[in-house]
Amino acid sequence: VQLQASGGGLVQAGGSLRLSCAASERAFSGYAMGWFRQAPGKERQFVAGIIRDGPLTYYSDAVKGRFTISRDNDKNTVTLQMNSLKPEDTAIYYCASQLQQGVHLGIRRADKYDYWGQGTQVTVSS
Repeated sequence: VQLQASGGGLVQAGGSLRLSCAASERAFSGYAMGWFRQAPGKERQFVAGIIRDGPLTYYSDAVKGRFTISRDNDKNTVTLQMNSLKPEDTAIYYCASQLQQGVHLGIRRADKYDYWGQGTQVTVSS
């Protein structure tokens, strides 16, 4: 099972970045895919998630209206379009796969994901 995140970089506040996650068939065919982020000294936090069937999308309050998650079923990829970036968005961003539907709102919980990518650094300068 593989998850490969890419697309991070350095951008000024107000700018945009597009993250991509290439997933193996097994990872991509699971119940949901998600993006999390972790800033230095902080816990990993939910950013966005997308359910395989629907697809339904979920966002944290911090990014709602600025970020968009989508999936390409032909390419086994999940994309996070990030607009109007802020310095507080600076973190390592991880994509993850949740194979089975779990508890209510489990898509927002890092401990409910089965596989993780290596992370990609996003730095937003003020």
